[in-house]
Amino acid sequence: MRSVLQKTTDIGPTPMHPENLHSRIAVVGGGASGIGFKISRAPANAGYRVIMINRKEEQHTDAVDKTRKESPDAEVDWKPCDVGNLAETRDVFSKLRDELLPGINTNQYGLDADGIDRHFGVNALGQFYVCNQLWPVLRKTAKDPRSPAPRVVFEASEMHRAAPSNAHFATLDEINNPELGPTELYGRTKLAMILFAKYGLVEKVIEKNGDNIYAVSMHPGAVNTEMQQQCKDTYPGLTGKLLTWAMLATGRNALTSPKMIEQNLNGHYFNDPDSPGKKSTQASDLVLGDALWALTGRLVKSRLGDDALLGWDAAY
Repeated sequence: MRSVLQKTTDIGPTPMHPENLHSRIAVVGGGASGIGFKISRAPANAGYRVIMINRKEEQHTDAVDKTRKESPDAEVDWKPCDVGNLAETRDVFSKLRDELLPGINTNQYGLDADGIDRHFGVNALGQFYVCNQLWPVLRKTAKDPRSPAPRVVFEASEMHRAAPSNAHFATLDEINNPELGPTELYGRTKLAMILFAKYGLVEKVIEKNGDNIYAVSMHPGAVNTEMQQQCKDTYPGLTGKLLTWAMLATGRNALTSPKMIEQNLNGHYFNDPDSPGKKSTQASDLVLGDALWALTGRLVKSRLGDDALLGWDAAY
């Protein structure tokens, strides 16, 4: 979906039409609703096998039906999972890992099933754990000379600039701060996505292992979905309506730039489908990235035990 600005002025990124990519697999978090559904449709139409991950069961039938109506031969699956629940995430993705081998938007403060700020639990910690559980699959794929380099694309946002200026990612008490506003809570998770890609997966895992895997973060913009309407609930009255309109007016599709591999842009943040973007000072902070990586590991183990995390050098 092109943004309102691009429709009326032709300013903005050129829509990309992917080539036919049969035999590849795309796992899309939140893939049966909102922007996740918009993202799911592109690879499905290009021949990928698409696995949608969603918390709400009632959303998947409509999403699968719409995708198959657009592309009758589309191979689309759905799996229920609340990534704000670490135990459920381990169960679902460990099974998915074995099968493959032979966001929350801005809203008021609240805790997830693990007693962690739900913004952070779903948009950051859950994504970290999903990557960990599927990493052996990505490593196996990367070693197959017939396969293209696997890609991990974190949905970040220009909203990462709204993260609290005193964010340290040091303790759970810092994360569970009810004094933070919805925009700060959301912005902090998008900052985490940028840090995860560059200072987590690329520098601590991919480069260390010598894996042919790419991890990037990107600002997909906004699309007209029910999640964008949360602004109206978060900021009642005229303010919410204006924020919702502003987000939709600048929306765009979330696409992967071919330059990522051509120019070896591993770990970069994209705010346009075709160009690396400028990051905030926080998003360029190695110390902050190290702290985030350590905190997420501690939080997973504190909820699920010391053996909850797979070794990042694990392979099947």
